[in-house]
Amino acid sequence: MIPRTTFRDEQAANRRNSLLLALIVLLVLAGLGFAIGYGISGNLDTAYVVVLGAVFVSLLLTAGSYFGGDALVLSASHAREVTPQQAPQLYNVVQEMAIAAGIPTPRVYIIDDTAPNAFATGRDPRHASIAITSGLLQKLDREELQGVIGHEMSHIRNYDIRFALLVAVLVGSIALLADVFLRFTFWGGGPRRGNDREGGGGLQLVLFLLAIVLAILAPIFARLVQLAVSRQREYLADASSVGLTRNPAGLERALAKIASDREVLEAANRATQHLYIVNPIKKFEARAQGLFSTHPPIVDRINRLRQLTGEPPLDPAAIRQLQGLD
Repeated sequence: MIPRTTFRDEQAANRRNSLLLALIVLLVLAGLGFAIGYGISGNLDTAYVVVLGAVFVSLLLTAGSYFGGDALVLSASHAREVTPQQAPQLYNVVQEMAIAAGIPTPRVYIIDDTAPNAFATGRDPRHASIAITSGLLQKLDREELQGVIGHEMSHIRNYDIRFALLVAVLVGSIALLADVFLRFTFWGGGPRRGNDREGGGGLQLVLFLLAIVLAILAPIFARLVQLAVSRQREYLADASSVGLTRNPAGLERALAKIASDREVLEAANRATQHLYIVNPIKKFEARAQGLFSTHPPIVDRINRLRQLTGEPPLDPAAIRQLQGLD
């Protein structure tokens, strides 16, 4: 028997896990920078400079994405802003969920695509946007739409939109630093004799070799951590949506409908797929090959929602219908 938890328990656990995973990514960036700096120079001062430089570049990239990242995402998704007069029911649900969440009403965008899906973006609740596809409006009833909007509103209220941005930039910084270092070694760069008082040539060579290994593996590891953060935040937003709507059944049905829909969301790509409520790149698509999963399994998400209300898990027939779709 699965122990019963509340959505507040889900919120607390996932916040702790997400913060821990983000700290791990930051430590990987710092460790890679130190290994590269000391491995090349054999000097502690140089190693610290490389670490500080890597963090500084990450901060610059974060600042650029902080102020302009949402506009780029919306433009890349071909989203158009709509008014209350153009989409009255959608706006009504968005305003309803914003009041329940205690945050300003975000800007509302529609993506003209028949595949049902949605995402939130922005840097904070005062500078946030929600984008949904036209297919979502057509295929979901009001309760299901409330569940989806509640999920996206939770991403905004919980600052997931900012949190995901931070982790994405850290992962990108690790990949950038690793790529520069590997190119440096490929073109003949190598360890230079450092100060023997600071560890000797043996330690320098070990750290240089370690830096090469880290440069190859760290981006992959950091990407896996990023995906783990994304999955944790999806669980948290599901639980938070229940707190806003008081109706887990609406979100449960919505997740099942979106996951089982066979339409291809053309506007989604590898850079934006993690933003959507359900992975928009289906496993049967050619572009899905070689991708890590950005979302928790739909079956797990639905069972967690059922767990919040004490309902039994999905039966085997329902699991077979939903398994492997995400």
